[in-house]
Amino acid sequence: MLELRDIRKQWDHRPLIDGVNLTVQAGETVALLGASGSGKSTLLKIVAGLDAPEAGSVWYDGVDITRLPPERRGFALMFQDFALFPHLSVQDNVAFGLVEQGRKRRDARELARTMLERFGLGAQAQARVWTLSGGEQQRVALARALITRPRALLLDEPFSALDATLREQLRTEFRERIAAAGMTAILVTHDAAEARAMAGHAWGMEGGRLVPLW
Repeated sequence: MLELRDIRKQWDHRPLIDGVNLTVQAGETVALLGASGSGKSTLLKIVAGLDAPEAGSVWYDGVDITRLPPERRGFALMFQDFALFPHLSVQDNVAFGLVEQGRKRRDARELARTMLERFGLGAQAQARVWTLSGGEQQRVALARALITRPRALLLDEPFSALDATLREQLRTEFRERIAAAGMTAILVTHDAAEARAMAGHAWGMEGGRLVPLW
């Protein structure tokens, strides 16, 4: 279970995040909606450990992880630009996180190949990521995130660079795969339809605070 307790952060001497409390259960996806500059992406970075709150704390399974560096939190992040490595093959992109965790490269590649087969991308394992379509690249990014078995998945506008038809298709696919993995997930989006398709609960960021939407 992921918990945010009284998180506060200022921007330009004004409250950007003003006492946010949020609980996300294991296996649950929660969406954060709001206008640009409302603080939702900053809140996600605080959860990830990429930014520090000025007050408040982040907890996971009853342990305060506020001062824990990002690499020790066991969370995976996905952004709208996919953040794939263009110089690596599809297989090595997926295997990258396992190698960073200390797995032997050969074992990591075998696990990556198995994961790609599950995602219908086995035939593209040796291709360069820049040769794939936008939807295929996003599936590679999700495979890379899930293969390390993260404790939480943090999604920041993951589909905004894709066309409407592909966005709709991937929303359903991602929701099913996240649920199957049984992980905690937070989705930051400005798209209410996307939030409804993927999340069981949604909150709006207004005036630095969370307002329940459903």
